[in-house]
Amino acid sequence: MSIFYIILGLVLLIAGGEYLVRASVSLSLKFKMSRIVIGMTVVSFATSLPELLVSMQAAFNGSPELALGNVVGSNIANIALVLGATAILTPIFIKKVSYKFNIPVMLLLSGLLYCFLINDMLLSFNEGLVLFVLLIIFIYVLINYASQGGEINLEEIEEIDEDTAVAGIFKILFWLVIGGVALWAGSEFLVDGAKELARQVGVSERIIGVSIVAIGTSIPELAASIISALKKEKDLSFGNLVGSNIFNIGSVLGITAMIKPIQVTNLKLINVDILWMIGISALIIPLAILPKRHKISWIKASLYLILYIIYMYYFVFLTK
Repeated sequence: MSIFYIILGLVLLIAGGEYLVRASVSLSLKFKMSRIVIGMTVVSFATSLPELLVSMQAAFNGSPELALGNVVGSNIANIALVLGATAILTPIFIKKVSYKFNIPVMLLLSGLLYCFLINDMLLSFNEGLVLFVLLIIFIYVLINYASQGGEINLEEIEEIDEDTAVAGIFKILFWLVIGGVALWAGSEFLVDGAKELARQVGVSERIIGVSIVAIGTSIPELAASIISALKKEKDLSFGNLVGSNIFNIGSVLGITAMIKPIQVTNLKLINVDILWMIGISALIIPLAILPKRHKISWIKASLYLILYIIYMYYFVFLTK
């Protein structure tokens, strides 16, 4: 039953997230918000809700390994697996603002997370608040940059389907209710199923968190990135992945820690998983400036996929 619960939880999380994104965009349009602001605030937070609900549910259920492993594993998967798989299908191009600003911010938040946890193995309220405030500053700076004519590539909304654009208040409320219930139920099923699976196969919750749960919650990013790349919006697909990692640390872990401090019980989450997350994220910089500049080719993408396989096989499943 554990596998069934995990699959059911992932399906509900994906469906709930989709309904909440629709409702959020429709509501924002009614308040005459600009599309760039909607994309960088409303949509970004809405798409991080599945990870947030899962991490909060795990933290409250006494499973900090799942709470932290979900985010760290998802961030690793976003870059190594999702970016790698997408760039093999079609080259991904990186705008200057990404490796001059977005990527350094991602590395800053990742480094802070490591420093906070290595100090006392606890992500406290104050530390969560710092991560969340830095996220807000990041959004504010990017919105200002965009308003002055700068090109950004983080969650811009260029096309909104007609149903979402003209939805009435009752339909929006319906989407909010359905989305909220689906997210809550999905997080319950996923966390319970993951804990049960860990007990059944005799592995730590960390392994389930950084593998099955993390990959499952990265499925929307994989689908969105492949679609964006195939539509020739290759810079957008890269920007969304980096943005997702920033939001995962700043909003998911930041908010979770402010509500329920995360006490780490497995040192491998710090000494292995977070260091891999930082290393794989930092690798983007030399790959972005090596020939051909600002381009992730299939050769560079293959390196990421190989690293992901090594990480999953050796550092996850062989180091229980």
